Amino acid sequence: MNRREFVRNTGLTAASIGLASLTNLYGNNAAPLLRVGLIGTGLRGQNHLDLLLRRKDVELVAICDIEPRMLDDAKARISKSGRKQPTVYTGDGNAWKKMLDKNKLDAVIISTPWEWHKPMIIGALDAGIPYVGTEVVLGITLEDHWDVVRAAERTGGQVMMLENVCYRRDVMAILNMVRQGLFGELMHLQAGYQHDLREVKFNDGKQPYGGGVEFGEKGWSEARWRTDHSVHRNGDLYPTHGIGPVAHYIGINRGNRFLTLNSFSTKSRGLHNYIVKKGGAAHPNASVNFRLGDIVTTQINCANGETILLQHDTNLPRPYSLGFRVQGTEGIWMDVNKGIYIEGKSARPHQWDPQKEWLDKYDHPLWARYAGDTEGAGHGGMDFFVIHAFVEAAKRKLPVPMDVYDAAAWSAITPLSETSVELGNQTVEFPDFTGGQWMHRKPVFALNDDF
Repeated sequence: MNRREFVRNTGLTAASIGLASLTNLYGNNAAPLLRVGLIGTGLRGQNHLDLLLRRKDVELVAICDIEPRMLDDAKARISKSGRKQPTVYTGDGNAWKKMLDKNKLDAVIISTPWEWHKPMIIGALDAGIPYVGTEVVLGITLEDHWDVVRAAERTGGQVMMLENVCYRRDVMAILNMVRQGLFGELMHLQAGYQHDLREVKFNDGKQPYGGGVEFGEKGWSEARWRTDHSVHRNGDLYPTHGIGPVAHYIGINRGNRFLTLNSFSTKSRGLHNYIVKKGGAAHPNASVNFRLGDIVTTQINCANGETILLQHDTNLPRPYSLGFRVQGTEGIWMDVNKGIYIEGKSARPHQWDPQKEWLDKYDHPLWARYAGDTEGAGHGGMDFFVIHAFVEAAKRKLPVPMDVYDAAAWSAITPLSETSVELGNQTVEFPDFTGGQWMHRKPVFALNDDF
């Protein structure tokens, strides 16, 4: 399949999706099961595992991990569900390749450290697996992103980044409001990853969230790999939770695109101070030089004239917030103060309405339909939707609602922001991963009430 054909196929309209034959959420006994493999059975992988085990339309064929404790936890969950144990691949860093080679899979889900995403995605595509779901982010370097896009085009495979925040209930209600014109023409948007990760970055692996100051070298925790990025890199390391929803609001890759970007980074103090407070000035990790600035601010200019401000803020004490702001010619939503103001429709001029009444009124049809099925799913239920969308697209052999071009555009903010910071906050051009097709592609995300 050439580039033009691939782009055309991934740009199917919501109408064509709606005409597809629908199957029951939990499967049809007459329909073949979707054969799925899972690479990575850590805490995030186990979230996906639990959701897959709920579904009668999925057969978990194989799982892969190099950490025995995580594999044991995964197998215990499978046993508890009453499902057949999958084939287990482990032992070395190439075990995932054996899993891909030895099983005929319809889909694979990747939940591993960031640096493994690119080779595993491309490996799955080259193994003939038509649907690949990956945790964020897509790659490390800008060339990584191009490599994944080219592999998807070359093989005709579907790559979906499993960005769950796109399905957050308030985020989707705002999307519904945007599409109904409540905010008027959008002008400015803000978002970010504002999350105190100090306990995550310094975790000895003995408990999910501890108060240690180790990098987790001997444990299974996220500190085993994630903290290293804070040592060696300086940029927006985790943009997709914020930019994913924002991109849907303004049609990025579908009538709009990112044009330019620049980034600014503060000095680095938070991680060092945390080590000294917890372990003392003489602790070996107190001498580590962390390159990552405590707050990285990125500005993006878009083809249709909107501006976006993103902030990455993970090293300082603060409550969690993604800091959404959606502002248009008729009104504004701000996540931090949980307020909405629509000119001429809000209760009082120049005063915020509590967002709840608006969000309830414009609750997205997906949530209205599946709210009961989200019970027990991670992150307030939004994890249900991202796995449901991936599985349903694979079952019906349809394009995924968030495709490889979306994944590349959202995730490429990281290496581009690193370049901008390195060049003294210079503005850099944003690549067009669609090769100009963004002008013709139509929106597909959440335009129907099924997935």
